[in-house]
Amino acid sequence: MSQQTQAKKKRRLPDWLKAPLPQGKEYSRVKRLIEEYNLNTICTSGNCPNRGECWSAGTASFMILGEKCTRNCRFCGVTNVLPDAVDWKEPRRLAETIQTLGLKHAVITSVARDDLRDGGAAFWAKTIKTVREYNPETTMEVLIPDLNGKQENLQKIIDAGPEVISHNMETVKRLTPRIRNLARYERSLKVIRMVAESGIIAKSGIMVGLGETKDEVLQLMDDLVEAGCDVLTIGQYLQPDSHLEQVQEYVPPEVYDMYYEEGMKRGLGHVESGPLVRSSYHAEKHVNVKKANI
Repeated sequence: MSQQTQAKKKRRLPDWLKAPLPQGKEYSRVKRLIEEYNLNTICTSGNCPNRGECWSAGTASFMILGEKCTRNCRFCGVTNVLPDAVDWKEPRRLAETIQTLGLKHAVITSVARDDLRDGGAAFWAKTIKTVREYNPETTMEVLIPDLNGKQENLQKIIDAGPEVISHNMETVKRLTPRIRNLARYERSLKVIRMVAESGIIAKSGIMVGLGETKDEVLQLMDDLVEAGCDVLTIGQYLQPDSHLEQVQEYVPPEVYDMYYEEGMKRGLGHVESGPLVRSSYHAEKHVNVKKANI
């Protein structure tokens, strides 16, 4: 077998990683509104395999602070260039879109903005408050960067009062220096701990298939539980572009089942674990995790 044939075979996705093509009236409506209001979504920027399912159900994960990131992580397809100026009209456009869609739950994330003194925390707080003003019945999950681990930055977001604050560990400790540009494993745990201590639901997510071992994933779970994490998502890493980190393994479904059982056994409030799971997958269920565990 030639090297070229071997490469093609390696790139072929197993059946459990094949998602249905986006379609339907609701999908088209969400797509039109996102374009009309000039908004960004991680669904498109991150090439999420669940875009069709979520948009067809009338939900989307919005991305604020532009679509250009100051970090150059080895797993992420978001553009890494000097960001544009902050658009302070964006929070209102986002709030109006959520209102028009009639969302009961909204997921909001952002690029990293290390060019801003507070990492974008003030803009985050403005966004959360504006969405709440326009949509008082809508619950929110915010998926934030590490804000350089500074308490005063994170506190602005905590004080704005979203129901869930998520910060992704992305991968195990050993692989963090190679996979996550400028991020630190312990700093990310610190962010999770600060969120948990505030009383807000603390959530994190990781990718598998990057070369991690099962024991390393279980250790990461222990670290998250110790930090007070409530929710963990686990999904397959898929290479967004040929210049980014290669997939080392397509993890089979039974391993995700094992991770789910181990996570729940270790004390996590909720675990979403499956090949196509992403940070915002079934996010509406995570709002009531603490209530369900009382």
